[in-house]
Amino acid sequence: MKNLLKNIGLSLLLGLVISCNTSQNEDYKYAYLYKDLPFKMEKVNEPTIPEYTVDITEFGGKGNGEFKNTGAFAKAIKALESKGGGTLIIPQGVWLTGPIVLTSHLNLHLEKGALILFTRDYDDYPLVETIFEGLDTRRCQSPISGRNLKNIAITGEGYIDGSGDFWRPVKRQKVTESQWKKFLARGGVFKRDDYWFPSPKALKGDTISDMNVPRNLKTEEDWQSVKDFLRPVMISLIECENVLLQGVGFSNSPSWNIHPLMCKNIIIDNIKVRNPNFAQNGDGLDLESCENALVINSQFDVGDDGICIKSGKDEDGRKRGRPTKNVIVDNCIVYKGHGGFVVGSEMSGGVKNIKVSHCAFLGTDVGLRFKSKRGRGGVVENIYVSNVTMEGIVTDAVTFNLYYGGRSVSEELLMGDKKTKERELLPVTEETPCFRNIHFKDIISSNSRRSMYFNGLPEMKIDGIYLENINMTSRLGAEFCESKNITIENVKLTSEEEPVITIKNAENIKLSNISYPNNVKTALQIIGSDLSDVTGYEDSFPKDKIEIE
Repeated sequence: MKNLLKNIGLSLLLGLVISCNTSQNEDYKYAYLYKDLPFKMEKVNEPTIPEYTVDITEFGGKGNGEFKNTGAFAKAIKALESKGGGTLIIPQGVWLTGPIVLTSHLNLHLEKGALILFTRDYDDYPLVETIFEGLDTRRCQSPISGRNLKNIAITGEGYIDGSGDFWRPVKRQKVTESQWKKFLARGGVFKRDDYWFPSPKALKGDTISDMNVPRNLKTEEDWQSVKDFLRPVMISLIECENVLLQGVGFSNSPSWNIHPLMCKNIIIDNIKVRNPNFAQNGDGLDLESCENALVINSQFDVGDDGICIKSGKDEDGRKRGRPTKNVIVDNCIVYKGHGGFVVGSEMSGGVKNIKVSHCAFLGTDVGLRFKSKRGRGGVVENIYVSNVTMEGIVTDAVTFNLYYGGRSVSEELLMGDKKTKERELLPVTEETPCFRNIHFKDIISSNSRRSMYFNGLPEMKIDGIYLENINMTSRLGAEFCESKNITIENVKLTSEEEPVITIKNAENIKLSNISYPNNVKTALQIIGSDLSDVTGYEDSFPKDKIEIE
């Protein structure tokens, strides 16, 4: 922190966005994150932002919540660009605006009490070429976007609201009766009587889409006919380098909240991300095909996955071939969401070298969620999770599911178990996803439906699962399916129902110091395997507590 912002009466130091070469400095503030890091990773430098400063009001901006400031933002950012960059100050007020397009060497700084509120006029958001859910496609322009930039930051103590409630469809099962009546009062249309869309164009888009990406649209007229359906991510950063998001609150996004795509050197520190718990595709953070990222000291309370790692989907993702790698997630908390920390399901470009530590997941649908399916391809490897606390997890504290069907785990449970032919052994191809070398250490979970669920593919088992110092209480125990090379050491599982541990079509399991309630009749169940696949069981599982099918 070497420079003070000039021309404003701020005492706030923004040295973290105007410093350089911090990786060489003994005072590098993030050095503690690299201690005993189990993989090599460059220290992430903070953006270098010139000292030049302007205020949005200097360009005709009005923070009264009524005046549309789209032109004022554009003029201010252009003025900064002409000077080689700098900081754009957003004072206290409600700053209504259309999309904001960032430029290099820019810090968008929101003072305390500042709210950037995006308009609800679809005409303000033209269609642009982009990538969504891992596929090359078109979407409406994001409220805040930047492409091929260097040294950009969004900092301060203010908030950004994407007016997402104007864009999103709503499932009746996810809202209260009074909330549902409010949506009905707005008009809209229905796919079924329990799925409301804000406009006919939005409904039409849903009927022709693969998940959330329309297919076989050839003309501009075709695209315009479903424009309302093409909800943008709120913060879209593509091919950017040296990115800082700090201090700001991000809320009410049309779809995903924050989406760095193919970016390098990212610091996300002390932000607050919120979406209603019923928000369709209301992810908090989606790091996709990014390299060298710190996600720390932040809070997420959202309608879909909280902190999510992605790298493209199916053939588009494999062709792009950009893995997400070298990521540290530390001291974050996720309240509501489909998953606290998530990998996938779009992971076709690969994911490797991820460390998650000192995080808490409170009331999420799943705590630690890994998901994929046949057709994705890609390799997920070298995942290290430690010192994580979970409480009140609705379904699984830890889940690996390579039969992902596009729904949350809770929704899958409501549908019931699906009996399909997916269990048959298929040839291994470039479309076969691979998960390996996964480490969990010092994990405590209280009051989940099930403690752990590992569900690999017969042709590509989850390879290398290491569980050490785990303490979980749940209704159901732990299940390991289609997995191999599993080490379970110093693990205590307290489940209401039996068996405590199920091993199904798994190979080479090493057990050591496993504890469970004394009154359990069936502690270990083995299906499709036999005791020759398990070592160390004698110390923890008397023969009368083992069931083999």
